[in-house]
Amino acid sequence: MNMSSSRPYFGALVGRVANRIKDGEFTLNGKTYQLPKNDGNNTLHGGLRGFDNVLWEVKEQKSGRKPSIKFTYHSFDGEQGFPGDLDVSATYTISGDMELRLDMEAKPRNKATPVNLINHGYWNLAGEGSGRDILGNSVTVWASHYTPTDDHLIPTGQILPVKGTPLDLTKEVIVGNRINKLNNSVNPGFNHNYVLDGPKLKNGLRPGARMKDHWSSRVMEVWTTAVGMQFYTSNYLNTVGKGGAIYKPHSAFCFESQAFPNAVNQPNFPSVIVNPGQIYRHTMLFKFSVDK
Repeated sequence: MNMSSSRPYFGALVGRVANRIKDGEFTLNGKTYQLPKNDGNNTLHGGLRGFDNVLWEVKEQKSGRKPSIKFTYHSFDGEQGFPGDLDVSATYTISGDMELRLDMEAKPRNKATPVNLINHGYWNLAGEGSGRDILGNSVTVWASHYTPTDDHLIPTGQILPVKGTPLDLTKEVIVGNRINKLNNSVNPGFNHNYVLDGPKLKNGLRPGARMKDHWSSRVMEVWTTAVGMQFYTSNYLNTVGKGGAIYKPHSAFCFESQAFPNAVNQPNFPSVIVNPGQIYRHTMLFKFSVDK
């Protein structure tokens, strides 16, 4: 996810708090909590041993027309510096023809705690072994605003319009053409949190983002209950993948629906604090199709 990290978080469920927390600390109910710093001076994706790096239990499997599998994990009080015991679940369901649904839940047992769970799947619609990058893909993100950051990818606290900037993806654009206009040597590609537009529909989801691979004609859309969408173009990816394939920068993309980065330290951002008796919920729906 960043130039100093050797963990790309392939396909992981990330937490307790995904994305970045400035200076690896936050204050909650009068107490300041110190977290491991694994991204320069900041905390990234839950710390040194986030939810991507623990053993989850298979709690339930269902077959039939909509097969599913449910994973659970108990995060203990003080784990990676976060307060309170937290019961977490992630349920993956084949919810329809060419649809994958992910339902994430978290329940604090005894203390208020920040929670922001995401799926960090990397996608190459041409096929991971195709040797093709995503620069020729067409992307749409249904967001008219974004949260600008400093050079360390920490939001400034502002929420600014994308109109008139290279970050405007409200209409379909070619990924590589738009990257060339970003002119950012610190982050050579997209790694931005978008503020999703529009109310949720009757099913509780709002449209988030769409990607089309013109070579294969495959399309993926992400619908979500979350307020934000991190669009990441694997800017620093450089690792050996399946079958010895080399995954290079811009060989995949991520659509990570989420709460806003560093929201725990930004009072003007939607809150990520979950109290005992409350249930955190985050749903993502991946819709696949062919558009020739």
